[in-house]
Amino acid sequence: MRLFAAVLPPEPAVRELAEAVDPLRNLPGAAGLRWTQRAGWHFTLAFYGEVGDDVVPDLSARLARAAHRTPPFSLAVRGGGQFGQGRALWAGADGDLAALRLLAERAEAAGRKAGVAMEEHRRYRAHLTVARSGAAVEVPGYPRRYVEALGRFSGREWTVGELALVRSALPVSGVAGEQPRYDVVGRWGLGGGSGGGG
Repeated sequence: MRLFAAVLPPEPAVRELAEAVDPLRNLPGAAGLRWTQRAGWHFTLAFYGEVGDDVVPDLSARLARAAHRTPPFSLAVRGGGQFGQGRALWAGADGDLAALRLLAERAEAAGRKAGVAMEEHRRYRAHLTVARSGAAVEVPGYPRRYVEALGRFSGREWTVGELALVRSALPVSGVAGEQPRYDVVGRWGLGGGSGGGG
């Protein structure tokens, strides 16, 4: 199964971001973007790719330990930007970014120690993808107007209390605009707090 570790924003934070993103869908060029579904919004900590069923128990145990060793911390969705000349638009993070980065490093280490073939380590940059484009969108003001609008967004802080292991099912129908499906397969409370194991 295709897996990644993530921090999932709570519903009030998702609602606030949706109110900021919805007007962007009406800007020129918006029809050329694949807007991610708000139900799937997340901050990826570590991407594991295809993981065999036999590896999941060890990976889950290591993620549980990583969560236990990391105290809860504050986070907010704030600002935004783009990657790859507008191929991805994202909302950023603010708050205790050092704690978020540490949790990401621990989630990555959990994958390596469980035997998951991880990509080369890159410095973690917290972002929540709101839209993608398969090719450069040639519309006046894109992506500048979108990035400026996201850059003004400032959501309320919340306390991150758990680490999630998420399965990503890629679209297979070939229908234009179909989105990946995300299912949480494990949750672990930070700092030894309650969380449902996988």
